[in-house]
Amino acid sequence: MDVQIEESWKQILSAEFEKDYFRQLTDFVRNEYRSTTVYPPGKLIFNAFNLCPFEQVKVVIIGQDPYHGPGQAHGLCFSVNDNVPFPPSLRNIFKEIQDDLGKPIPESGNLTRWAKQGVLLLNATLTVRAHQAGSHQRRGWEEFTDAAIRALAEQREHLVFILWGAYAQKKGAFIDRSRHLVLTSVHPSPLSAHNGFFGNRHFSRANEYLQQHGQTPIEW
Repeated sequence: MDVQIEESWKQILSAEFEKDYFRQLTDFVRNEYRSTTVYPPGKLIFNAFNLCPFEQVKVVIIGQDPYHGPGQAHGLCFSVNDNVPFPPSLRNIFKEIQDDLGKPIPESGNLTRWAKQGVLLLNATLTVRAHQAGSHQRRGWEEFTDAAIRALAEQREHLVFILWGAYAQKKGAFIDRSRHLVLTSVHPSPLSAHNGFFGNRHFSRANEYLQQHGQTPIEW
């Protein structure tokens, strides 16, 4: 497995790599990749970090698990590779952007373009077995991604944290609301989107906040 993490994140999270839980997690993940089909491809496990160095983060969107179908996951939450049909939640995200900002729905669901502008698209769990949602939960990834979120919340100022659904809101519960903008709503899943995701205007609100604090807005 060719797994590397961007240098600034490597330094920020260096203490995590030395902890027992992370050693056990590494052993588990390596064994899973050797013995079964796991997504995303090994070299893309830390893609969210690699595309978005620590000091360049402006917005954090928290997901739960990578997609578990073939060819979908590439290490960014809610994002799929080019030429892959949009999963329902991503379709609803694009629909809200269209309603909020008047932007047409894009042809590709690949959100690398967001990551390169400073949007950290972070799943709580960074790997998953094929066709088995949640199969790598409670193995240590959540502790690792909590550490990343905590580092951003404590060492940076005026970030936007976007927390959709109860799981993400619980994960971001400790973030200081006086120091950062925390936007919450139900999840964009078709099961809940009509109960408060549509119309949340999170994309325009994020940009307004960034501009108020001297940052370039995101081209959603």
